[in-house]
Amino acid sequence: MTAPTKPSPSPSPSSPDSPVAADSEGASGHLLHSPVIAWFDAHARDLPWRRPEAGAWGVMVSEFMLQQTPVSRVLPVYEQWLARWPRPADLAREAPGEAVRAWGRLGYPRRALRLHGAAVAITERHGGDVPTDHAQLLALPGIGEYTAAAVASFAYGQRHAVLDTNVRRVLARAVTGVQYPPNATTAAERRLARALLPEDERTAARWAAASMELGALVCTAKNEACHRCPVAAQCAWRLAGKPAHDGPPRRGQTYAGTDRQVRGKLLAVLREAHGPVPQADLDRVWHEPVQRARALDGLVSDGLVEPLPGGLYRLPLT
Repeated sequence: MTAPTKPSPSPSPSSPDSPVAADSEGASGHLLHSPVIAWFDAHARDLPWRRPEAGAWGVMVSEFMLQQTPVSRVLPVYEQWLARWPRPADLAREAPGEAVRAWGRLGYPRRALRLHGAAVAITERHGGDVPTDHAQLLALPGIGEYTAAAVASFAYGQRHAVLDTNVRRVLARAVTGVQYPPNATTAAERRLARALLPEDERTAARWAAASMELGALVCTAKNEACHRCPVAAQCAWRLAGKPAHDGPPRRGQTYAGTDRQVRGKLLAVLREAHGPVPQADLDRVWHEPVQRARALDGLVSDGLVEPLPGGLYRLPLT
């Protein structure tokens, strides 16, 4: 005789998978949309990629640059980039190394190569216009789930769940009742974000931008300003007494002495050069030869640096 199956434990009421959370998603969304969007209308920062003249290409450029990089560092590079390459075809005509050069010190320079690759694909496949279709955006090189949804929403006013770190933190606190979202986006978070989307496309796009701004300015990882939050009265985490059971926010990666720092110093030499650079010039930027060689090999493997005969190096031309 088969033993009776033991019932599965019920999910916690604060879990996104719980029936309580699922049943309340629609009501929570209805209560969140209006105050958050009204707050955004009054307090949104005047950023160049939010202006109508930015267009879809300006939105796409900003999304690449803003990944893991604060707005204050992005602004000057963004302005210079759009002045030089106002359309994808303008960038596509240049060598990939020019994108790396113009990226400057934004960090994570592979983003520059990916943005160049996307510009080439847009020029070749879509006549130089950033596609409006979400699936076509997702098919571009260097475009992932978040960026495709962000461009479709912010540039074209479409209805998509746009889940960056700021939005995930707002939903975790306001709806799920936890202090921080998981390290990586989960299926439960995606379901919750989709369930909370307003039905109207224009309102959904506005909600995406507003919830992101709320997380950036008010519902921050540290020192959250609940007294300025438009939905503090209904925030599940605040009403629960702000339990800190999820641990502290993730610490930023150290930079000094890392391979990232060495890579940055090597790239700085190559960006400032007008031709190939000899190995000796690169050797001067870092005292430790093993780490320096490892960092240079990594740049070559990532396609950010092109080795030439005679121990010369340059930014990539193809």
